Amino acid sequence: MIRSGEGIEIPQRLAEWCDPRRMALVVYDMQVGICRQVEGAAAIVERTGTALEAARSAGMRVAFTRHLSLPKKWMGATQLRTAMAWQRRDSPDAVQPWFPRDAEATRIVPELAPRADEAVFDKLTMSAFDSTSLGFALRDCGIRAVALAGIAMEIGIEPTARQATDNGFVAVVIEDACGFGNSEARDRSMATLRFLGEAIVTDVAGFCGALADAA
Repeated sequence: MIRSGEGIEIPQRLAEWCDPRRMALVVYDMQVGICRQVEGAAAIVERTGTALEAARSAGMRVAFTRHLSLPKKWMGATQLRTAMAWQRRDSPDAVQPWFPRDAEATRIVPELAPRADEAVFDKLTMSAFDSTSLGFALRDCGIRAVALAGIAMEIGIEPTARQATDNGFVAVVIEDACGFGNSEARDRSMATLRFLGEAIVTDVAGFCGALADAA
């Protein structure tokens, strides 16, 4: 830990950030319908599960995000354009809500099912900080850092990591527990995060080891 001339403490080691009083684990969009679309999702479920169990054992707060689709009556221009792109449709009338609130596809995969004392934040956006109460809840609990795992790096985890900084949090990306749909786009996301230098990049072993060191 280093301290500025104004008394601001800045953790330097991952283990310092992984103190459960400072950090929460955010499991990003590990939903049935999303995991079905991603090659290698089973490995990401397993690795995320390892990080999740370590966080739970350490007493760390855990949050899950879920991507929702609104009913078509509530899908405006932005939502319809996004759905058209993802569903490869030429007409907004041809799109279907993929993740309705109560659909099986929207559920968190059973291997990672949230516990009663864990938060679930529903969102319409890619960043977990945009249009959700995640930031408020973290600040309200005195949390300064978030560890990120889930799917998909190039779609939502990169913007979540970058917006974490803009919201005053340090993002720790657990790289081998972050799935992707397109490897080239995923590599660009990781290159951007490393270039900016704001996020801390680790792997499941490093995260679990840091939790053990922080205990």
